[in-house]
Amino acid sequence: MGNFIEEIIDADLAAGREKEIITRFPPEPNGYLHIGHAKSICLNVGMAKKYGGKCNLRFDDTNPVKEEDEFVQSIIEDVKWLGWQGDVYFASDYFPVMYEAAVRLIKKGLAYVDDVTAEQMKEMRGTLTEAGKESKNRNRPIAESLALFEDMKNGKVADGALVLRAKIDMASPNMNMRDPIIYRVVRAHHHRQGDKWCVYPMYDFAHPIEDAVENISHSICTLEFEDHRPLYDWVLRECEFPHPPHQYEFARLNIARTIMSKRYLKKLVDEGFVSGWDDPRMPTIAGLRRRGYTPSAIRTFCERIGVAKANSEVEEGQLESCIREELNATAARAMAVLDPLPLVLDNVPDDFCETLTTEINPQAENGGTREITLTKTVYIERDDFAVVPPPKYKRLVVDGTVRLKSAYIVKCTGYEGSAEHPTCVHCELIAGTKSGEDNSGIKVKGVIHWVNKNAKKACVRLYDYLLIADDSNPDFNARLNADSLIEKEALVEDVLANSKKSESFQFLRQGYFCRDSKEGGLVFNRIVGLKDAYNAKK
Repeated sequence: MGNFIEEIIDADLAAGREKEIITRFPPEPNGYLHIGHAKSICLNVGMAKKYGGKCNLRFDDTNPVKEEDEFVQSIIEDVKWLGWQGDVYFASDYFPVMYEAAVRLIKKGLAYVDDVTAEQMKEMRGTLTEAGKESKNRNRPIAESLALFEDMKNGKVADGALVLRAKIDMASPNMNMRDPIIYRVVRAHHHRQGDKWCVYPMYDFAHPIEDAVENISHSICTLEFEDHRPLYDWVLRECEFPHPPHQYEFARLNIARTIMSKRYLKKLVDEGFVSGWDDPRMPTIAGLRRRGYTPSAIRTFCERIGVAKANSEVEEGQLESCIREELNATAARAMAVLDPLPLVLDNVPDDFCETLTTEINPQAENGGTREITLTKTVYIERDDFAVVPPPKYKRLVVDGTVRLKSAYIVKCTGYEGSAEHPTCVHCELIAGTKSGEDNSGIKVKGVIHWVNKNAKKACVRLYDYLLIADDSNPDFNARLNADSLIEKEALVEDVLANSKKSESFQFLRQGYFCRDSKEGGLVFNRIVGLKDAYNAKK
């Protein structure tokens, strides 16, 4: 069953109101895209694909103070990675059209140049229950507004001294219609236009014109723009654009414990809490990609949460569940020990070396096997051995047995160091207990992973959410999770030294990891843990 946007498109096509479906994704190049943008990308691209149309990537680059080419390039890379194909457009290329549209409004008596300060304008705007007050310049002669607007364009007016306002209705119940500013003076260098322009359109004026120039059939926005739709329609009507597009709103994506504000994401970058916009803890598309998320998992997530008309919050585990399901079926298995403890097999020769077989991925069809090597000394997780075990402990204890994954059952005969901090575990390999060939009848309660003496040192990064679960404190800084990144000096199978950047693995009993795409050496990022808390609660 389709969503309400599809129902609208179906009706428009059936009635002949539209012949070609053209959507757009219009980001501002003032930061990196985050997971919330992915929902909009998937929706707009999905609608275009379903109806044989196209989706434009259009940069709404109308604020030169905050925009950079770095953000432009990152956005292009992100949307392509998510599956978008199409043409790239820039709102700044339409500045001449926008300027002429503003002149047309002045000539029609529907716009005027004003010199009231921002504080005065705020006071005169009124409230939801009281009408606003008209500016003394509201009935400024058309010729005078035209001349002043040209002075603004030609750089003869200081920033903030004059603005161009639409002349609509200061008593409108919709605050957005109370003579909004549509142009302001900004003498700043534009990342594409250079110093050509000294006046820049406001978003509410520029956006509908951008859609009209590109012949957008369905302008799909998030719900916060619902109250702006009357102004959207007014601009298109009064600027006399033929076949004006229509705006439709859907609920934006909100995920628990996830920062969905570019302002706060920028704050984290600027203040050095994270290493950059692509830090794997960041919910940016670049950060998720570097952490090991796949475009297909993100698309699946966006499809599952659906398109609604009312805002709601999605549990953080839903996105994790999508990547976990995918990697469970696709990721090769490997062994990594994050807190190594030596284990010595005392009853084998010093040069003991036996080749064993383990599965590559038991969940994959024709997953296959690979070879691993057991040596006299191996390394196990420190918490897989206990001198004084807690209740229901099922791993290795003194005089106890455990199976080394895909190898043999071993029995602990002693340890070195203290009970609180053992430095080495001594065991005996029990003959006849080789995995796949065991007829000993010995029952063990636990199977633990290990790496041999040829294991490689690796930096393993364990990531958690940037925000703590408790959201009762309104102070953003107080909600930051100090344990969002924990680094481990681990030992990994030597085969992982040949892994490719961004290649993903399931580290047995640890979670899903991918090799970092930027760092030199062996650095692995935890994508997600093995436990699916979201589905467990369902």
